[in-house]
Amino acid sequence: MEYIQAPAASSQGNILCCTCGVPIPPNPANMCVACLRTQVDISEGIPKQVTVHFCKQCERYLQPPATWMQCALESRELLVLCLKKLKSSMTKVRLIDAGFLWTEPHSKRIKMKLTIQKEVMNGAILQQVFVVEFVIQYQMCDDCHRVEAKDFWKAVVQLRQKTVHKKTFYYLEQLILKHKLHQNALNIKEIHEGIDFYYGSKQHAQKMVDFLQCTVPCRSKASQRLISHDIHSNTYNYKSTFSMEIVPVCKDNVVCLPPRLAQSLGNMGQICVCIRVTSTIHLIDPRTLQIAEVDGNTYWRNPFNSLCSPRQLEEFIVMDVDVIRDQKLGAGAGTRSNKHTLAEVWVQKTSEMDSSQQYHCRTFLGHLLNIGDLVMGYDFANSNINDEYLNKMNPHHLPDVVLIKKSYDRSRRVKRRNWKLQEMARDREGMDTDDERQYQDFLEDLEEDEALRKNVNIYRDTSKIPVESDTDDDGAPRISLMEMMEELSLADATGGEGADMMTD
Repeated sequence: MEYIQAPAASSQGNILCCTCGVPIPPNPANMCVACLRTQVDISEGIPKQVTVHFCKQCERYLQPPATWMQCALESRELLVLCLKKLKSSMTKVRLIDAGFLWTEPHSKRIKMKLTIQKEVMNGAILQQVFVVEFVIQYQMCDDCHRVEAKDFWKAVVQLRQKTVHKKTFYYLEQLILKHKLHQNALNIKEIHEGIDFYYGSKQHAQKMVDFLQCTVPCRSKASQRLISHDIHSNTYNYKSTFSMEIVPVCKDNVVCLPPRLAQSLGNMGQICVCIRVTSTIHLIDPRTLQIAEVDGNTYWRNPFNSLCSPRQLEEFIVMDVDVIRDQKLGAGAGTRSNKHTLAEVWVQKTSEMDSSQQYHCRTFLGHLLNIGDLVMGYDFANSNINDEYLNKMNPHHLPDVVLIKKSYDRSRRVKRRNWKLQEMARDREGMDTDDERQYQDFLEDLEEDEALRKNVNIYRDTSKIPVESDTDDDGAPRISLMEMMEELSLADATGGEGADMMTD
């Protein structure tokens, strides 16, 4: 048998293009790429110039039919929006790659380089790269159009509290800032006894109402007004109004509880002091240290009012302090406070130092007071208070003085305060000249109440350099650096507004 060696594998030979005769590797079309492109244009039907609508006021792009999107230049969101413009014309080709070409930001042109593939004659796959130019045209969005037409809001939340002091509003403002609920508001207007939040949609307003009901004790009413009605499509255009009323009780108010409510809270005394207002009203009985919480529903079923306004607070000096130990409560009594100490004190008004008139009372500030300290309180013995439940009480059970809080030098506290709070941008009208004093009262409350400031973002004030001195320390409560946050500034990362990002 003769062995025949198999011939070696030869390289694939070239063929001539059927159109121009150039040697090319074999392909199903038997044509070179140049001739194939003259015969077939796979980008045919795909527009090379497309219009994109842009709103100059809010800097958003229109995604048909009616969605406006916030997209940065050369971002992934803008790429998706532009490709959706071409989606209907690219059903017969395969998209391989897409990317932006640099254009001058103010040229109102966006150029995108696309790479596509398509199967052409006899199964040959042709790949082509081409550029699509998107022309930016200005068009005002519906939201901005309503702003210009002074008909921009669809829903308003009217928040009211019928009190002299705005402590609850200041606390509520910090909660809104912390949870960023003010960002959806088209406008915020501060008026007498309240504040209004305007929204472009009813859903945003409803979200605000739900937040307020979980944050402060309040009640709400909703109403709507018909603006227009299309009889052909049966569509209605309403403006909604949500009226929110916060309970008219603030921190440091003295209240007289209805007898039935006081009994249901563990046989508390009717004369109580409000020590905090969060989602409930926190009350303390200055005679027994009993504490209780009253939520919004309970309050509106058994309403009660504040007996005195903060302007009626008077300054007393402590003449004698006697701490009460192991006081026994009656049957059915509720919870006692562990953060306060019950004491009997003798006080004298600083305005009556030339007389011998002194007042005896019980207080829950026994852990803070020493002989010679100044304390703020309400003088019930020399005041004329008209209250439904107070007038029915036994006069012998009424205290002469109700002490509220220890007094410190305000100017010294302001000088030592090395922190600050953020504020909402809002329109102000009809402002009271007493607002600055009330705001300082709120800042002092944050320093004195650790539970209150847990829900508040406190920022370190870099513009103030605290001066530490032993002689200046009068024992006033202060906020530690551990509880403060560093305020983020865009200048920290970019070197100024509008500057390029620093990468070194």
